[in-house]
Order: sequence, then structure tokens, then C-alpha cells
Amino acid sequence: MNITGKVWKYGDNVDTDVIFPGKYTYTITDEKEMGKHALEDLDPDFVSNVQPGDIIVGGRNWGCGSSRQQAVTCLKVNGIAAIVVKGVSRIHYRNAINEALPVIVCPEAVDSIEQGDTISIDLSNGKVYTRKGEFSFKPFPPVITGLIESGGLIPFVNENLGKR
Repeated sequence: MNITGKVWKYGDNVDTDVIFPGKYTYTITDEKEMGKHALEDLDPDFVSNVQPGDIIVGGRNWGCGSSRQQAVTCLKVNGIAAIVVKGVSRIHYRNAINEALPVIVCPEAVDSIEQGDTISIDLSNGKVYTRKGEFSFKPFPPVITGLIESGGLIPFVNENLGKR
């Protein structure tokens, strides 16, 4: 599975309150409405300029903070195809995988990428291709690849429930 897209680059410690503002946590339940507020306090231009297939690149501790699922949903609604980071909180990572949003930990690639670059990710072979080179990451195990290819945890379970 290959992903190619334009980069939106952010720094370290981007928490779930920044990805999806905490002030909306209990007032917005519609996914499309959630998408309108993605990263609004960090990058006011994000929602008006993001395109389906774009890729977020972040620093250390991406998605720290609460276990807020909306922080993944608002990115998916905006068409984000993948996230490449130096490090990610485990709960945010799992929430993303459950929604078929691959999160790749590859610090060397992050250091080589600039805002607006176009990069490619080869999920099957564990490679990130940037204008400055090729960087390796540990490919996902088959079950995670299956979740991503199925469109997330729920579709994966529905497809595989009867196969046992």
C-alpha cells in the first residue's frame, strides 16, 4: 500500500486539545463539523487548504493528552492519509489505527521533511521517500495492515468475524 501526499508539518507535543480543541469535546458530535475545527488553534489555514491524501508530519509526543477520539476523526474527515512522527502517544496511535489512519514513527524522515513537501510512504516495505532520501521504519504487522486495508477496526471485525 502506497501513500503520496503534500506535507503539513508541526512540532513536538501537539496534544489532542490542539488537534481537536477541547472546548468542542462535548458540544460537537457530527464528524463533518468536527473536521471544521481540526488544528484551528495551531494552524488556522489547515482546514481551508488541506486536500484529501495530504500527510501530517509531527515531532515527538504527537497526540499526547487525553484519549479523545475526535483528534483522529477530525483529521480523517479532512482526508489526511497518514501521519509521520518522531514519536506518538500510545492511545492516539491506537485510536488512529482503529480508524485506518496509519501513524509511522520515523524520526530520521521527519528531520528531512519541510512544510509543503510531497512525500511517499510504502507501508508494505516500511519506507518513507522524501526529496532528501529514503528512510526505513518497521512495517506494520499483518493484523494492523489488515485493519488499515479494511478501513478500520469495525469493518475489519465485520469482514473477519465469520472466518473463525
